[in-house]
Amino acid sequence: MSIATFISRITGYIKDMILAMFFGATGIADTFFVAFRIPNLLRELFAEGSMSSALVPVLTEYHTKQGKEEAKRLVRVIFAFIIIVTGLICLAGIIFAPAIVTAIAPGFLDTPEKFSLTVLLTRVMFPFLLFISLAALIMGALNTKRVFFIPSLAPAMLNIAIIIAVIIFASRTTQPIVAVAIGVTLGGLLQFIFQLPSFFKNGYSLMPDPDLRHPGLKKISILILPATMGMAVAQINIFVSTILASFLPEGSITYLYYSMRLIQFPVGIFGVAMGMAVLPTLSEHAVKGEFGKLSDDFSFALRLLFFITVPAMVGLIALREPIVNILFQRGKFDYFATVGTAQALLFYSIGIWAIVGVRVVTASFYSMQDTKTPVKVAVIALVVNIILSVILMKPLKHGGLALANSIASCVNFVLLFFFLSRRLEKIDTRKILHSFVKTIFAASIMGVIGAMLLQGELWKIHGNTLNKAFYLSGTIALCIGIYLFLSYLLKSEEGFYVMDMVKRKFRK
Repeated sequence: MSIATFISRITGYIKDMILAMFFGATGIADTFFVAFRIPNLLRELFAEGSMSSALVPVLTEYHTKQGKEEAKRLVRVIFAFIIIVTGLICLAGIIFAPAIVTAIAPGFLDTPEKFSLTVLLTRVMFPFLLFISLAALIMGALNTKRVFFIPSLAPAMLNIAIIIAVIIFASRTTQPIVAVAIGVTLGGLLQFIFQLPSFFKNGYSLMPDPDLRHPGLKKISILILPATMGMAVAQINIFVSTILASFLPEGSITYLYYSMRLIQFPVGIFGVAMGMAVLPTLSEHAVKGEFGKLSDDFSFALRLLFFITVPAMVGLIALREPIVNILFQRGKFDYFATVGTAQALLFYSIGIWAIVGVRVVTASFYSMQDTKTPVKVAVIALVVNIILSVILMKPLKHGGLALANSIASCVNFVLLFFFLSRRLEKIDTRKILHSFVKTIFAASIMGVIGAMLLQGELWKIHGNTLNKAFYLSGTIALCIGIYLFLSYLLKSEEGFYVMDMVKRKFRK
């Protein structure tokens, strides 16, 4: 999953580099990112986020207790349900696009041209929600069969479609940004189609079954409503940030978008992948009543996840300006935009450990078909984010919005972990904390060394891409070596596991 997600993220960064080069951190870029945030938010709420958390446990239960045929029939029922419900949501979104844009970016009302363009882009991209919901159904069904690579690679199709739209079609239209929006919608369709061969190979069918009273569908519907909030708290926090950022200086929304894209690299490769990979296993333990094994698998997954993502978090903080410079600073994206994006990246990165941790903790709750606890905690985190965003946006501008998001993510994780530890009494909290402290210590030393090595004027100018790439990649490789060496000296159990796993792969 991590390999496939890595490929998807790389194509995503190529897409972002091209968008930055063509549109920079301008008002036009702001309109696209606001318009895209609306279907993207709904995707997290109703598709990839909540769909997986509700579908996988129930489908696993059907496979285990009622057999393969009933599980396959349930997939066909869900397919019919998505076509009807999500289709109606898309239609409503297209009709009421002006009201939606007013709600998410009220600051745009002062600029009629900007507002009208955002409405147009929103309407063009709303069908993306239907296609991505169908893709999420396919992904959940395949994950239940322990098929992870193809579903994790599918998002690359969206990135490829956008890249083609920008390079080939954007320059040939009077409004280039509209071509990008069309690429988004077509990319969602490709993401769905890409998974179909594997889906059919595993015996599934897309012949709609309109039995909307099916008990499995009812169970998923009950789980999906609270899961909508619990799984998508990070996206909802971003949604709040977008509303507030629309009142900040031009470019603020774009800074937040690109910095969020950078933290989604470790979050997506490791956090999302781990959450999705452990959910079927945890669900199976829960169905069989093996809560001791569930606790052990949860603890190991969380410790391993922190071991991998904390150094990535520290690396983004320490090397933020060189990373933004080499990825985005070209064309209309100048050094001023690099500084603004790097500032947001600093504050967003602080919360990476919590964001990835939430993925595994919520997967544990969902495996026991408990979606109420995550949503209660999500509401608390949302309130914290809103209050802190309003307080911090004045002194720190867009950086304050990013910092508020990170603090809210930390609150979300801590509370979820507390409630899970009460539910699963065998969780070894002391072992998790001890491992986390070792990881923070080793990563901090690594980060200080990396920051010292990459000081200089080179990271303020355009060009010299090859020299910068060699310098940055060499420093990152050295930092990884330092981190692994320190982990070895600290006798990190997770470090030994990773090194043994690599050795086994090379021996094969």
